[in-house]
Amino acid sequence: MKIVNWKMKIHKMSIHKSVMLEEAIEALNLKNGDVVVDATLGGGGHSLEIIKKILPDGKLIAIDQDQETIEKFEKFLDKLKIKPKKESISLNHGNFSELKNILEKNGTSKVSAILADFGISSDQLEDTDRGFSFQKNARLDMRMNQEGKLSAWNVVNEYGEERLGEILREYGEEKFAYYIAKAITNARKKKSIDTTNELVEIIESSVPGSYRRKKIHCATKSFQAIRMEVNKERENLNIFLGHAIEVLNKKGRLAVITFHSGEDRVVKNIFRENARGCICPKEFPVCRCDNTPSVMVITKKPISPSAEEIAINSRSRSAKLRIVEKI
Repeated sequence: MKIVNWKMKIHKMSIHKSVMLEEAIEALNLKNGDVVVDATLGGGGHSLEIIKKILPDGKLIAIDQDQETIEKFEKFLDKLKIKPKKESISLNHGNFSELKNILEKNGTSKVSAILADFGISSDQLEDTDRGFSFQKNARLDMRMNQEGKLSAWNVVNEYGEERLGEILREYGEEKFAYYIAKAITNARKKKSIDTTNELVEIIESSVPGSYRRKKIHCATKSFQAIRMEVNKERENLNIFLGHAIEVLNKKGRLAVITFHSGEDRVVKNIFRENARGCICPKEFPVCRCDNTPSVMVITKKPISPSAEEIAINSRSRSAKLRIVEKI
């Protein structure tokens, strides 16, 4: 198998820059022959590095809920000057929470390593038809899976004021959540809110001037929260983590990159729970639960991007990488 210069070619496939690429790949301890899951294919940067490590005898099982992402990666692979075995790369349209079903379809139940990067792809942010970014005017959509029924339009125009406020506060950690929710529900009484620009104007009108003048745009957290609700990101993350730990081989590694403090807390807590041994009350003189740890936490504190990476890719600034190893 001929290995091409991946770094020279990847920019032709995607404008997305994979965050903490070297750190994440190193964390997985990959070798030729491994069966590895990239649970969030995205721009494909991580998958390309995985392929370098595990072929010719290994297998990559890549998953993404965006069919366009998969099609772009397929076209890119066709252009690469390598001829891996047909069964060496499996691209699967689906949500990362469907991990176990996707593995079953691929004829396996256990894998050597799993990587998940829960950041939104720059390709999606820059796509004016998708409505992910407040910086570009587009219809309110934000569906990562275009087959999904729930869109940002539904959330903004149909959710009750209280529920909308809860979403903005919980998922976006937006301190003016309920002011924004009230402004949204008042505005839609006159007409539906159909575009990202309309939503931004409503958010800007509902927060103090000092908040609007901050370095981070005042719509950032609200757009993040609505996207997370549309794609059920928190619920799917919980399902995925449990299944990912279950399907790992002994000594297998799971590496997870998050970009939101709430999601990082979920990952940290689930990793800690699975790394615990006895869960009996402290007053018990002898363990009665027989609970044993299933993983060992490799990162006591999360790994963050280097200053150099943040300077090159500002979107990486909030990223956190956590790693566990199956016992």
